[in-house]
Amino acid sequence: MSHTILLIQPNPKLETRTYSDFETIDDCLEGVCKIYEEHLKRTHPNSPSITYDISQLFDFIDGLADLCCLYLDKDSCTYVPKNKDWIKEQIYNMLRRQANK
Repeated sequence: MSHTILLIQPNPKLETRTYSDFETIDDCLEGVCKIYEEHLKRTHPNSPSITYDISQLFDFIDGLADLCCLYLDKDSCTYVPKNKDWIKEQIYNMLRRQANK
């Protein structure tokens, strides 16, 4: 249960940079999924329901100008940076755990 800060820059324009903070890493990962779902809602406003698979989510993540997270390591009292590949791996693991429940 580590406080996590998500840093996101959707496109090359620096003014698009923003951040969100979450109580846990899983909350942060779910936040990334929600960002993608909101993107899908904006790009498909007339669709009554929207579905996607993990490869589409990962393509979206790869297409962002920048995405990383910082999670609090309680042992060292420092924030540890993690890149897109780590985020994708953690999302995959989280979704796999959810599917197995």
